[in-house]
Amino acid sequence: MKIYDCVPGLEFDESLDFDISPCWFQDATHSVPPWTPMFGWFWVNFCRHGMQYGAEMLSLPTVKGWDWRFKDGGGYLALLIVKDPEERKAREDRFKVAIKPFIEDFGGMWKGFVGEMVGRYEKLKALDLDEATNIQLLDNFEETINVCRRMWEIHMYMMYGVYTAYVLFEQMTKQLLGIDDASPQFHKLTSGFDNKSFQVDKGLFDLAKKAQDMGLKDAFISTPASDMRNSLKSSQNGQDFLKAFDDFMEKEGGWRLERMAEINVPTWLEDPTPAFNVIKMGLEKGIDYNLEEERKKREAERLATEKEVLEKIAPEQRSWFKTILTLAQNSAWFSEEHNHYLDLYTHAMIRRSVMGMGRRFTKSGTIDTPEDMFFLIPDEVRKAGINPDMFNLRPIVNRRKAEWQGWCEKGNIPMFMKEGFTIEDAMKGLVESLDPIALKVVVGTMPVARPELKADLFGVCGSPGVYEGIVKVVWSESELSKIEKGDILVAPTTSPSWTPVFSLLGGVVVDRGASLSHAAIVGREFGIPVVMNTFEGTKILKDGMKIRLDANMGAIYILEK
Repeated sequence: MKIYDCVPGLEFDESLDFDISPCWFQDATHSVPPWTPMFGWFWVNFCRHGMQYGAEMLSLPTVKGWDWRFKDGGGYLALLIVKDPEERKAREDRFKVAIKPFIEDFGGMWKGFVGEMVGRYEKLKALDLDEATNIQLLDNFEETINVCRRMWEIHMYMMYGVYTAYVLFEQMTKQLLGIDDASPQFHKLTSGFDNKSFQVDKGLFDLAKKAQDMGLKDAFISTPASDMRNSLKSSQNGQDFLKAFDDFMEKEGGWRLERMAEINVPTWLEDPTPAFNVIKMGLEKGIDYNLEEERKKREAERLATEKEVLEKIAPEQRSWFKTILTLAQNSAWFSEEHNHYLDLYTHAMIRRSVMGMGRRFTKSGTIDTPEDMFFLIPDEVRKAGINPDMFNLRPIVNRRKAEWQGWCEKGNIPMFMKEGFTIEDAMKGLVESLDPIALKVVVGTMPVARPELKADLFGVCGSPGVYEGIVKVVWSESELSKIEKGDILVAPTTSPSWTPVFSLLGGVVVDRGASLSHAAIVGREFGIPVVMNTFEGTKILKDGMKIRLDANMGAIYILEK
């Protein structure tokens, strides 16, 4: 008998799930390395709900969102494709009505949702978790679940709306201009926009300048980031700086995690070492926040390209082309800004509530450490929430922790396919679905080897350009300090907390990514080449190698080993 242990009802079962879809893709962008059981429960339940909610609210013509499954810490997805032509036609008619608010006032819609979510976060933060009663703690946990569910509804409604426009715009550019979203010209049309994540990064560089003006540069350079707080407390200027720093962390930058899709790493508010490292790197390596200057270049290029492109569009098509272009351009800034207000902030709230319960459970003898909570699921939290001293959850924790460690050692396969089904069949279905999130964020375009180029590694262009430099392979945020100016970052993927280091980089190579993933968007804004979906970049490329990155061709050449 099958036991659904971590995500009841939504764990992959080939005896049942191949009846729903012959192929289940791994979400390698978010579930590598494997999720802990608690986070997997949140993601699979509510990302799944949000995607189906968003697709139905918009009545997407070709897809009804995604179904999700959990398998050994991996998230696996299948597209719920609309196959009946008549149903597609009816949904298309409804979609034309549902998309109008996005065209008329996308910014206003987003501002309203941001206000709603920030209000929900403030309500959660109002409870002192260490002074609360057990019942209050449990209530806070239940409300955190509700906040997560609502976040994913907003997330996918807005994302499906704006990303669908992005796909429609790409179809238009293919038809009318012969270019797709891997083209440098397409990139110029959709670059040069500010967003909240970039503004938070600017705040960190402003703090670096403040530290220098206050005479604290030497203290930052000579002190390990982990010891920075204690060191700064020893002087009046240091104490004044810490006051400004802590205020910034609480109001702006502290609700980040190194890994956007997990809760088993501390927020910057809990452990400010990553933020201190950014400031330290800025002072030590002379990093300037040049993104505002770069953005002006991107904006000028965008406006010039718009003018050039519109002259090629027939007058009778120009109005609709401009309408879809404007909405597609929102994809760039929204893709980064939603990470700040939705994913990162909500996951920080989940961690806050889970760790609060964990401290109480540890004190009551229910578990050994607060971090053991990552190996429970909500039903078990409810079981012990009001009277934790009456329950021993260690056996569950110990079993799942051992299983999770095994998942991390072996990793997950990239997809489950029914016997007789091929990767070509899977990619054909993906393309035909026109699902913008699968195509442009999670799965992306598969690289095509071109033997005539004689390259050592192939990927897909995320940001155009050609560059030669030294490889630095980075697996986690803690390794970012080894980056020197002009290096080429090689990583499995990147996340918003890594953005400040892009000021140093000459180029980026990532194992996985698509045109609206973090590395691609940030690379375009900084004007540096990015090659994504190499799959084996971190395996083939090593620290110290000199390589040439031809992102225009998606090709990587090893020049010196």
